Parts: sequence; C-alpha cells; structure tokens
Amino acid sequence: MKTLITLLGFLMSTLASAGPTACPPLLNHMLKDIDGQAHSLCAYHGKVVLVVNTASNCGYTNQYKGLEALYDKYGKQGFVVLGFPANDFGGQEPGSNAVIKDFCETNYEVSFPMFAKVGVSATNANPLHEGLARATGVRPAWNFHKYLIDRNGMRVQSFPSQTDPESPEMVQAIENLLKARSGNHKLTRADY
Repeated sequence: MKTLITLLGFLMSTLASAGPTACPPLLNHMLKDIDGQAHSLCAYHGKVVLVVNTASNCGYTNQYKGLEALYDKYGKQGFVVLGFPANDFGGQEPGSNAVIKDFCETNYEVSFPMFAKVGVSATNANPLHEGLARATGVRPAWNFHKYLIDRNGMRVQSFPSQTDPESPEMVQAIENLLKARSGNHKLTRADY
C-alpha cells in the first residue's frame, strides 16, 4: 500500500510539473508588437487566431472595420485577430509603427493586437508568415490576406485579400473552429 501511495504521488507530481500543452511550432515565435515590445505568439495557443497582413493606404483598408467587428463578437469565445502591417505590396504601409498605430486607433478603433511592421512576401517573410505559407501552400499576394489557425495551432486556412472578414465563408470557418473546443462539434474536412 505504501508503494502504491508513493507511486501515485510521483505520478501526480510528474503531471503537475509537465505544465500546459507545448506551444505548436507555427506559433513558437517572438515578434515585436506595434509598441516595440517582444511578444511570444505562444500566448495565443488555445485560441482561434486570424492573422492578417494590413496596410493603411490600400483599397482593402476598410476591412479593419470587419476585423474589429469579428474580434468584438468572438473575442470572449477564444478568438483573436492579429494584425501585421506590411509595406510589401504597392508601398501602401509607408509609415512608422507609431503612425500605423495612431491611424488604426483613430480611424477604425482597432483594439485587437497589432504587431510591428514586418515583411510577408517570399523574399522577406517573417517566421510566422513563412510558416503559414508552408502550411497552406499560399503566400499573400496583396494586403489583407488572411490565415485562420485552429486552437491547436496545427491546421491553417488561407483566405485571399478580397474575402471580406464578415463574409459568410469567413464567419462559418471561425464559428466551426470555435465550436470544436467545446466538444459539441467534431471537425470534419468540410469545416476547413
């Protein structure tokens, strides 16, 4: 009996020290936020994540409204939008991080996490976007390309710039991934 109690104690301490599930490789990166502070993307493990490369002077810039609406609607359910300003396409994000932050807050009341300006194209992609491109086989062709990552950080969907954030296709994909956590919905191929 004493051996059993000792064994149970050992197992419980081992499980307790194992900690939370390891960060998936796709999110295992440190990137600077819009204020220049290093931020681990592992903080978003367990959430449904929408990664968007943004630009202030683009025909799609108005999508900030839809992105903020999604964040407001689904944020408490475990959804987050991550904005990554990029000047890769048409030079449409020429400003500094401070200028970009002010633009987003003043014109679109953006409250979702914004990161420092990065590269997303094949020649200068940051590690996150490089991983997203490998996972989907699709690189951003323009500003406001979207990648939707499941809670486990293992499955990724790609949506082109012209896909409106509040489109039925995008909303359905987000809702399917949010339902998957509760166990009320088993993901099928059609959900991706």
